[in-house]
Amino acid sequence: MRPAIGGDGSLNGDNLSGSKGLLGQLAELPPSENKSLKLEVRYRGMLDYLPTWQEMKDFTSSRTQNTPDEIWLLEHPPVYTQGVAGRPEHLLHDNGIDVVRIDRGGQITYHGPGQIIAYLLLDMRRYNLGVRELVRRMEGSVIDLLKDYQISAEGRTDAPGVYVNGAKIAALGLKIKNGCCYHGLSLNVNMELTPFSMINPCGYPGLKVTQTHDLGITDGIEVLSRILAEKLQTRIIEGKNDH
Repeated sequence: MRPAIGGDGSLNGDNLSGSKGLLGQLAELPPSENKSLKLEVRYRGMLDYLPTWQEMKDFTSSRTQNTPDEIWLLEHPPVYTQGVAGRPEHLLHDNGIDVVRIDRGGQITYHGPGQIIAYLLLDMRRYNLGVRELVRRMEGSVIDLLKDYQISAEGRTDAPGVYVNGAKIAALGLKIKNGCCYHGLSLNVNMELTPFSMINPCGYPGLKVTQTHDLGITDGIEVLSRILAEKLQTRIIEGKNDH
Protein backbone atom coordinates (compact mmCIF):
# COMPACT_ATOMS: atom_id res chain seq x y z
CA MET A 1 0.00 0.00 0.00
CA ARG A 2 1.26 3.50 -0.72
CA PRO A 3 2.24 5.46 2.37
CA ALA A 4 -0.42 8.12 2.81
CA ILE A 5 -0.17 9.76 6.19
CA GLY A 6 -2.59 12.61 6.55
CA GLY A 7 -3.90 14.85 9.24
CA ASP A 8 -6.11 12.07 10.53
CA GLY A 9 -3.11 9.79 11.01
CA SER A 10 -4.17 7.16 8.49
CA LEU A 11 -1.53 4.99 6.87
CA ASN A 12 -1.97 2.69 4.04
CA GLY A 13 -0.18 1.31 4.46
CA ASP A 14 -3.96 -26.96 9.28
CA ASN A 15 -1.33 -29.06 8.41
CA LEU A 16 0.92 -28.86 11.48
CA SER A 17 3.91 -30.82 10.27
CA GLY A 18 6.06 -31.34 7.22
CA SER A 19 9.41 -30.46 5.74
CA LYS A 20 9.21 -26.90 7.00
CA GLY A 21 7.10 -27.50 10.12
CA LEU A 22 7.90 -25.56 13.29
CA LEU A 23 5.28 -27.08 15.59
CA GLY A 24 7.86 -29.00 17.58
CA GLN A 25 9.86 -25.81 18.11
CA LEU A 26 6.91 -23.65 19.12
CA ALA A 27 7.25 -22.46 22.70
CA GLU A 28 5.52 -20.05 25.02
CA LEU A 29 5.91 -16.42 24.04
CA PRO A 30 9.08 -14.98 25.63
CA PRO A 31 8.69 -12.33 28.33
CA SER A 32 9.62 -8.80 27.40
CA GLU A 33 12.81 -7.34 28.83
CA ASN A 34 10.73 -4.23 29.54
CA LYS A 35 8.59 -5.50 32.41
CA SER A 36 6.33 -2.45 32.33
CA LEU A 37 5.03 -3.22 28.84
CA LYS A 38 2.74 -6.06 27.90
CA LEU A 39 0.84 -7.04 24.79
CA GLU A 40 -2.22 -9.22 25.32
CA VAL A 41 -2.72 -11.66 22.45
CA ARG A 42 -6.24 -12.81 21.59
CA TYR A 43 -6.94 -15.61 19.11
CA ARG A 44 -10.41 -14.92 17.77
CA GLY A 45 -11.09 -17.32 14.91
CA MET A 46 -13.27 -16.33 11.93
CA LEU A 47 -15.01 -12.96 12.34
CA ASP A 48 -17.13 -10.83 9.99
CA TYR A 49 -15.36 -7.65 8.95
CA LEU A 50 -17.85 -4.89 9.81
CA PRO A 51 -18.49 -5.76 13.48
CA THR A 52 -14.77 -6.36 14.03
CA TRP A 53 -13.93 -2.96 12.58
CA GLN A 54 -16.54 -1.36 14.85
CA GLU A 55 -15.10 -3.23 17.83
CA MET A 56 -11.63 -1.85 17.06
CA LYS A 57 -12.99 1.69 16.90
CA ASP A 58 -14.91 1.25 20.14
CA PHE A 59 -11.88 -0.23 21.89
CA THR A 60 -9.71 2.69 20.79
CA SER A 61 -12.19 5.45 21.62
CA SER A 62 -12.82 4.06 25.10
CA ARG A 63 -9.15 3.58 26.04
CA THR A 64 -7.78 4.92 29.31
CA GLN A 65 -4.24 5.18 30.66
CA ASN A 66 -4.65 1.69 32.07
CA THR A 67 -6.10 -0.03 29.01
CA PRO A 68 -3.77 -2.89 28.01
CA ASP A 69 -2.49 -3.06 24.46
CA GLU A 70 -3.77 -6.01 22.45
CA ILE A 71 -3.07 -8.02 19.31
CA TRP A 72 -6.03 -9.77 17.73
CA LEU A 73 -5.29 -12.76 15.51
CA LEU A 74 -8.17 -13.84 13.29
CA GLU A 75 -9.52 -14.53 9.80
CA HIS A 76 -12.24 -12.80 7.80
CA PRO A 77 -14.78 -14.17 5.33
CA PRO A 78 -14.20 -12.82 1.78
CA VAL A 79 -14.22 -9.01 1.69
CA TYR A 80 -12.46 -6.18 -0.10
CA THR A 81 -11.50 -3.15 1.98
CA GLN A 82 -10.91 0.26 0.43
CA GLY A 83 -8.93 2.97 2.24
CA VAL A 84 -10.00 6.57 2.74
CA ALA A 85 -8.25 7.68 -0.46
CA GLY A 86 -9.23 4.56 -2.38
CA ARG A 87 -10.02 4.93 -6.07
CA PRO A 88 -12.91 2.90 -7.51
CA GLU A 89 -10.97 2.10 -10.68
CA HIS A 90 -8.72 -0.24 -8.69
CA LEU A 91 -11.64 -2.67 -8.48
CA LEU A 92 -11.30 -4.17 -11.95
CA HIS A 93 -14.23 -6.59 -11.91
CA ASP A 94 -17.32 -6.97 -9.74
CA ASN A 95 -17.22 -10.57 -8.59
CA GLY A 96 -19.91 -10.22 -5.94
CA ILE A 97 -17.55 -9.82 -2.98
CA ASP A 98 -18.51 -6.90 -0.75
CA VAL A 99 -16.35 -3.77 -0.88
CA VAL A 100 -16.13 -1.89 2.42
CA ARG A 101 -14.75 1.63 2.57
CA ILE A 102 -12.87 2.02 5.83
CA ASP A 103 -10.78 4.53 7.77
CA ARG A 104 -7.25 3.32 7.12
CA GLY A 105 -5.16 4.91 4.39
CA GLY A 106 -4.36 3.34 1.06
CA GLN A 107 -6.19 1.60 -1.74
CA ILE A 108 -8.01 -1.70 -2.08
CA THR A 109 -6.98 -5.08 -0.72
CA TYR A 110 -8.58 -8.47 -0.18
CA HIS A 111 -9.17 -10.50 2.97
CA GLY A 112 -10.44 -14.06 3.04
CA PRO A 113 -10.19 -17.47 4.73
CA GLY A 114 -6.66 -18.81 4.87
CA GLN A 115 -5.16 -15.39 5.60
CA ILE A 116 -3.92 -14.31 9.04
CA ILE A 117 -5.19 -10.92 10.16
CA ALA A 118 -3.18 -9.34 12.98
CA TYR A 119 -4.88 -6.25 14.38
CA LEU A 120 -2.67 -4.08 16.58
CA LEU A 121 -4.48 -2.00 19.17
CA LEU A 122 -1.62 -0.03 20.70
CA ASP A 123 -0.93 3.15 22.59
CA MET A 124 2.10 4.01 20.47
CA ARG A 125 3.39 6.50 23.03
CA ARG A 126 4.18 3.66 25.42
CA TYR A 127 6.78 2.39 22.95
CA ASN A 128 8.03 5.80 21.77
CA LEU A 129 6.93 4.80 18.28
CA GLY A 130 6.16 6.96 15.28
CA VAL A 131 4.06 5.62 12.43
CA ARG A 132 6.89 4.80 10.07
CA GLU A 133 8.90 3.07 12.79
CA LEU A 134 5.87 0.95 13.71
CA VAL A 135 5.41 0.03 10.05
CA ARG A 136 9.03 -1.11 9.84
CA ARG A 137 8.59 -3.26 12.94
CA MET A 138 5.39 -4.82 11.60
CA GLU A 139 7.16 -5.67 8.36
CA GLY A 140 10.10 -7.00 10.35
CA SER A 141 7.88 -9.41 12.27
CA VAL A 142 6.77 -11.08 9.03
CA ILE A 143 10.32 -11.07 7.66
CA ASP A 144 11.48 -12.77 10.88
CA LEU A 145 8.76 -15.40 10.58
CA LEU A 146 9.68 -16.24 7.00
CA LYS A 147 13.38 -16.32 7.88
CA ASP A 148 12.63 -19.13 10.34
CA TYR A 149 11.55 -21.15 7.30
CA GLN A 150 14.66 -20.17 5.29
CA ILE A 151 12.67 -17.78 3.09
CA SER A 152 14.18 -14.39 2.29
CA ALA A 153 11.73 -11.48 2.31
CA GLU A 154 11.94 -7.70 2.34
CA GLY A 155 9.98 -4.56 3.04
CA ARG A 156 9.76 -1.57 0.73
CA THR A 157 9.85 2.07 1.75
CA ASP A 158 7.86 3.13 -1.32
CA ALA A 159 5.11 0.53 -0.84
CA PRO A 160 4.76 -0.76 2.74
CA GLY A 161 4.29 -4.50 3.04
CA VAL A 162 6.42 -7.62 2.77
CA TYR A 163 7.58 -9.12 -0.50
CA VAL A 164 9.16 -12.42 -1.58
CA ASN A 165 10.84 -12.25 -4.99
CA GLY A 166 8.74 -9.19 -5.83
CA ALA A 167 5.41 -10.79 -4.89
CA LYS A 168 3.47 -9.39 -1.95
CA ILE A 169 2.84 -11.80 0.89
CA ALA A 170 1.77 -9.34 3.60
CA ALA A 171 -0.11 -6.06 3.43
CA LEU A 172 -0.56 -3.50 6.17
CA GLY A 173 -2.54 -0.41 7.03
CA LEU A 174 -3.08 1.65 10.15
CA LYS A 175 -5.37 4.26 11.60
CA ILE A 176 -3.87 6.55 14.24
CA LYS A 177 -6.14 8.38 16.66
CA ASN A 178 -4.93 10.35 19.69
CA GLY A 179 -1.63 8.51 19.69
CA CYS A 180 -3.24 5.08 19.47
CA CYS A 181 -3.48 2.77 16.48
CA TYR A 182 -5.75 0.08 15.13
CA HIS A 183 -5.99 -2.05 11.98
CA GLY A 184 -2.73 -3.90 11.31
CA LEU A 185 -1.42 -6.46 8.85
CA SER A 186 -2.53 -9.46 6.81
CA LEU A 187 -0.36 -12.47 5.96
CA ASN A 188 -1.38 -14.79 3.13
CA VAL A 189 -1.11 -18.40 4.28
CA ASN A 190 -3.23 -20.87 2.28
CA MET A 191 -6.06 -19.03 0.61
CA GLU A 192 -7.82 -18.66 -2.72
CA LEU A 193 -5.77 -15.95 -4.43
CA THR A 194 -8.10 -15.41 -7.42
CA PRO A 195 -9.89 -12.41 -5.82
CA PHE A 196 -6.59 -10.50 -5.92
CA SER A 197 -6.70 -10.72 -9.72
CA MET A 198 -9.95 -8.73 -9.70
CA ILE A 199 -8.21 -5.68 -8.19
CA ASN A 200 -5.03 -3.67 -8.41
CA PRO A 201 -3.69 -4.87 -5.05
CA CYS A 202 -3.00 -1.84 -2.85
CA GLY A 203 -3.39 0.31 -5.97
CA TYR A 204 -0.56 -1.28 -7.99
CA PRO A 205 -1.60 -2.70 -11.39
CA GLY A 206 -0.15 -6.12 -12.03
CA LEU A 207 1.25 -6.57 -8.53
CA LYS A 208 1.81 -10.26 -7.90
CA VAL A 209 0.80 -11.86 -4.62
CA THR A 210 2.00 -15.04 -2.97
CA GLN A 211 1.37 -17.05 0.18
CA THR A 212 3.28 -19.23 2.63
CA HIS A 213 1.77 -22.47 1.31
CA ASP A 214 3.04 -21.76 -2.20
CA LEU A 215 6.51 -21.15 -0.76
CA GLY A 216 6.63 -24.66 0.71
CA ILE A 217 5.56 -23.86 4.28
CA THR A 218 3.24 -26.62 5.46
CA ASP A 219 2.35 -25.08 8.82
CA GLY A 220 -1.09 -23.49 8.76
CA ILE A 221 -3.05 -20.69 10.38
CA GLU A 222 -2.86 -21.94 13.97
CA VAL A 223 0.90 -22.37 14.14
CA LEU A 224 1.78 -19.34 12.03
CA SER A 225 -0.54 -17.10 14.06
CA ARG A 226 1.30 -18.00 17.25
CA ILE A 227 4.70 -17.49 15.65
CA LEU A 228 3.58 -14.13 14.22
CA ALA A 229 2.35 -13.05 17.66
CA GLU A 230 5.77 -13.89 19.10
CA LYS A 231 7.56 -11.95 16.36
CA LEU A 232 5.30 -8.92 16.80
CA GLN A 233 5.91 -8.89 20.54
CA THR A 234 9.66 -9.04 20.03
CA ARG A 235 9.68 -6.26 17.46
CA ILE A 236 7.27 -3.93 19.23
CA ILE A 237 8.10 -4.38 22.92
CA GLU A 238 11.82 -5.07 22.75
CA GLY A 239 12.38 -2.53 20.00
CA LYS A 240 14.13 -4.86 17.58
CA ASN A 241 14.30 -3.28 14.14
CA ASP A 242 17.18 -4.33 11.92
CA HIS A 243 15.65 -5.02 8.52
